[in-house]
Amino acid sequence: MDRIDLLLTGIGCLVTPVGNAPHRGQAMSELREIPQAAIAMRDGLIALAGPESDVLNGLGGAAVAETLDAGGCLAAPGLVDPHTHLVHAGSREHELALKRAGMPYLDILAQGGGILSTVRATRGASARELYEKAYRSLDIMLLQGVTTVEAKSGYGLSLETERKQLRAAKLLNDAHPLDIASTFMGAHAVPAEYKGRTDEYADLVCEMLPRIAEEGLAEFCDVFCEHGVFTVEQSRRILLAGRRCGLHSKIHADEIESLGGAELAGELGAVSADHLLAASDEGLRMLAANGVIPVLLPGTSFNLGLNRHARARDMIDKFNLPVSLATDYNPGSCPTESIQLVIMLASLNLKMTPEEILTACTINAACAIGRGHRIGTIEAGKQADIVLFDAPNLAYLPYHFGVNHAYGVIKNGQAAVWNRQIVKPRSNSGEGTP
Repeated sequence: MDRIDLLLTGIGCLVTPVGNAPHRGQAMSELREIPQAAIAMRDGLIALAGPESDVLNGLGGAAVAETLDAGGCLAAPGLVDPHTHLVHAGSREHELALKRAGMPYLDILAQGGGILSTVRATRGASARELYEKAYRSLDIMLLQGVTTVEAKSGYGLSLETERKQLRAAKLLNDAHPLDIASTFMGAHAVPAEYKGRTDEYADLVCEMLPRIAEEGLAEFCDVFCEHGVFTVEQSRRILLAGRRCGLHSKIHADEIESLGGAELAGELGAVSADHLLAASDEGLRMLAANGVIPVLLPGTSFNLGLNRHARARDMIDKFNLPVSLATDYNPGSCPTESIQLVIMLASLNLKMTPEEILTACTINAACAIGRGHRIGTIEAGKQADIVLFDAPNLAYLPYHFGVNHAYGVIKNGQAAVWNRQIVKPRSNSGEGTP
């Protein structure tokens, strides 16, 4: 080893899961903790990580280009948000009164609100407007300690606007420090022009898929499998069409009613099944048997004022599932980019432990977007994505809520946030941006 690009010293404690595979059930509590640690990085990867004395000795005579002192902060893998609706236009604060008055979400949707309201705004927005709005959200996520995010389309519901959303996400992946995994979700709702003709629209979504795949705009295909949206059979047809185009399956499953979305996710061996508030025991058994990762979204049930939440404890203790967590950032049911709010809600409403929460936000979330071999742990050879929390231990993160604990973020071996400020220059003026 002849050089190190960045040496991070003065870490109060390094806390990380290990390995490339999702941690299931009780294994979610198994973390490696290293007090007084250091991390050496080269070419965007972790070269050495461990006790500071061991790392310094392991450097030998290597030249160190830059050294940063973590000042006793807690170091963890960069957080991964595996379920967001990042690229969209407009906002829906006008629906807040309806929700607080008790109007169910599906009733708002049936009246042309909800997703359809955002579809109208997104169709009318320019590519530049979508890009700029999403860039600001990515900055907020980065400041919270997120280093990789999934971004769904689904507010176009036409080939032209779905492509516009996905192209914006692709440009953002190149321009912003965060890495973005893109998901095509043309089956997010039935557009107004297809009202009463859901089967025809499902056919149209299937026709969109080859174009999306040919242009390399998405890795995953998602569908909202829910009463009043897409049936299990329509969802199966769309996801299988996506699979034929090389897109991996994800499902918005059993969010409001127990329709059988979890069972479908198990049947198809989807990468993830998301929401799952109403998932049946049989559905959860099928997820476990077929290696599907549950992505739980406690911010959504919280914001909707629901009196029930996803059964995280059953998933972990009874079904031995590898639970992950995400914000579900979107303009309707969960308009927040704060993964740290999700951390608190996972503790409060899902009854998850701090250790389980960290695993759910790192290696399990990374596996939910097919990146467990690259990110999600602090180990030699992994991508050097690290968050430094100004906290004495993991339990402090959900305990002291409503504030941002992220002091620093290292992304690809470079400081992207330091002293709670973004330090990596914005690069959205280059060739190819809208």
